Amino acid sequence: MSTSTMTPRRPGRGKLVKTIPGMSHSQRLRAINGANPPGIPMRSVKGLVLLIACLLVILPFVAVISTSLADQAQINAAGGYVLFPERPTLAAYEAIFRGGVVTRATVVSIGVTLVGSALSVTVVTMLAFALARPGTFGHKPILLMVLFTMLFSAGMIPNYLLVKQLGLLDSYWALILPTLVSGFQVILMRGFFLEVPREIIDAARIDGAGEIRILTRIMVPLSKAALAVIALFTAVGYWNAFFNAVLYMSSAEKWPLQLVLRTYVVDNSSIGIDLPGEYIPPQQSLQMAILVVSLVPICLVYPFLQKHFAKGVVLGAVKG
Repeated sequence: MSTSTMTPRRPGRGKLVKTIPGMSHSQRLRAINGANPPGIPMRSVKGLVLLIACLLVILPFVAVISTSLADQAQINAAGGYVLFPERPTLAAYEAIFRGGVVTRATVVSIGVTLVGSALSVTVVTMLAFALARPGTFGHKPILLMVLFTMLFSAGMIPNYLLVKQLGLLDSYWALILPTLVSGFQVILMRGFFLEVPREIIDAARIDGAGEIRILTRIMVPLSKAALAVIALFTAVGYWNAFFNAVLYMSSAEKWPLQLVLRTYVVDNSSIGIDLPGEYIPPQQSLQMAILVVSLVPICLVYPFLQKHFAKGVVLGAVKG
């Protein structure tokens, strides 16, 4: 004797339809939605469109990586970019790391990214927690100032004069401090803190917890998703930043990797790599190798934060 269940036809409508255990997925969709699922031709068209979109995204990366592994003869034969190198070699990567310029710039970028991201997440979290407390001294004026920075900026010349007056020119701090606090990230974290039930904070305060303890033991563990998103956005921002280095850094040995990338790849300047008695890879292979090196760290970090990304990116949004 078979059993059946009554399933709503569509959310928000009271009409029920009859579904029987053992029905296939397509049969259930037909019973619930009241319409046939897409046919094979339509699904084939959708699959083809998605395949083309994926190829358009993937092929440039394949071309960059393949060109970095090719020699001069293959690059000349392909007309500039190689999709499938016949004799792949890591000579370009060995040359750029032994040359010193890229190695030093990579270390600078990693240091700036790690220090800047840690400081930025810490300051943003503390400021957002303070602004989420209605009784905080100067709560409204500070919140208005944060919102004001999201609409207006001082401009390039005032920022340069400020950095100069602080004595930060040609200093690594000039790459970190000007973008340390983001108004958008503060508002995002504040929105999350406001969603934490007030009863939890009151219970912690009754147990004798102070503000710092509430922040570190309650709010921070509950906000891992938001912190992961903010850390990812901040790290990507610091890693990709080059304009501050153009403005504030005069010593080439302090250049971050993105400024080296801009100088040698975008501006097509010659990479001064001198390896006496050794094979020097073609210029285009060296440029593509630098580009690959600049992409790898972020590509490695993103999978570890992906599980928090979908939830954290919508925190503080208006619920319908």
